[in-house]
Amino acid sequence: MSGSNPDLTHVPQGSERPRLMPETASHLVATYGLLVVFVLVILIFGVIRPESFLSATNLDSILVSQSITALLALAEMIPLATRQFDLSVGYHLGVAQVLIVGLQVREGMDFLEAGTLILTLSLLIGYMNGILVTRFKIDSFIATMGTGTLLYGIANWYSNGEQIVGINLSEIFTDMTQVLHGIPLPALYVAFVAIILWIVTERLPLGRNLYVIGANPRAAELLGININNHVLGTFVASGLLSGIAGLLLGSMLQTGTPSVGPEYLLPAFAATLLGATSIKPGRVNVVGTLLSVLVLAFSFSGVQQLGAPFYVQYFFNGSILIIAVGLSIYAARKRQGMIAKNAT
Repeated sequence: MSGSNPDLTHVPQGSERPRLMPETASHLVATYGLLVVFVLVILIFGVIRPESFLSATNLDSILVSQSITALLALAEMIPLATRQFDLSVGYHLGVAQVLIVGLQVREGMDFLEAGTLILTLSLLIGYMNGILVTRFKIDSFIATMGTGTLLYGIANWYSNGEQIVGINLSEIFTDMTQVLHGIPLPALYVAFVAIILWIVTERLPLGRNLYVIGANPRAAELLGININNHVLGTFVASGLLSGIAGLLLGSMLQTGTPSVGPEYLLPAFAATLLGATSIKPGRVNVVGTLLSVLVLAFSFSGVQQLGAPFYVQYFFNGSILIIAVGLSIYAARKRQGMIAKNAT
């Protein structure tokens, strides 16, 4: 009997090992490649411009300013988990930023009243986006772009297309985005939101449901997942985060500027898609999204300190978006191929 049972623990030299090692290396590169890039960016620009790039002032400036992009990227990430787009986040940010200043300056509201009203409206805007997509079956790209354009019109109508200068703003409001004892407060807000989203998406059934819907809606139906309710919820959550980002931006600028919102859309979208190529390759994820924001922010900061003109940022963001879309599609197909291979 012993002669008929081969030793399954013995692996012939040169048979399996060469085939597995390249796959393992490829997986490691796909998973941690973005982290390696981030470390390289810090090292390269830190060596070239050590006195300015690694200064506390520069680091605080990046963390404060990029907190807005990070929150918008996380807002974009939530519907993208179900393969839905929310292109209204930038415009939503813009109208919230205009209103939080305008309601205090023009209407005499205090910050808590204005903030509560704006966040309530943000939830309603997200709900409207979700209804358009789930009930009226309008493609999310079209629905949210239409909503965003309406919000942009509202911001310009309320402000008359001009800046609303913040006068006698609440001290609580203006102190929201300060650097306190060397710690940028906006970075703490982002960390708090990111931890909650990470727990939801990686540790709770709700998050797994979202990824199942994004990967295979038919399978989600067979598992008894209510697709419409989940998708609707993602747009509501996205709306809330966009509103919060608008409040923080208003606190930073202390002016209501109707044109400022849309320029945040592209960096946030690029960061979300680029994040889908790392940590959890093939799907959007919290850690990958934040890592992408940091890579893009520190890279551009380093390029600026080397003397690049301001308009390079648009070439930078556009190129990154194209690359991110390509890489995310490749990573998603590779992930699906691995799942199919393991299933067989």
